[in-house]
Amino acid sequence: MTELHWIVVAMALVTYLPRMIPMVFLDRAFLPPSLRRFLEFIPYTVLTSLIFPGILTAVDPLPAALAGALTAALLAWLRLNLVLVVLGAILAVFVTGHLF
Repeated sequence: MTELHWIVVAMALVTYLPRMIPMVFLDRAFLPPSLRRFLEFIPYTVLTSLIFPGILTAVDPLPAALAGALTAALLAWLRLNLVLVVLGAILAVFVTGHLF
């Protein structure tokens, strides 16, 4: 095997092992309801921390970026369709970008 093959195998193991180990060892583990509830919020927190810096740097005037983010948050909080949330945020960025 070439060096590239070994690199791919190592990357596959590094990606697979952190997912497999908790499933194998924590399969029958009892987690208190408060800890289980805490762990349910982790994906949302990680997604927010990945997306929010991109929102602030996506468009040039910062008020337009903030208007788009706040519009998207409000429309999502109102439980509108995802397409409407995206279109509303785009419209808010467009309008606010022309104002500033």
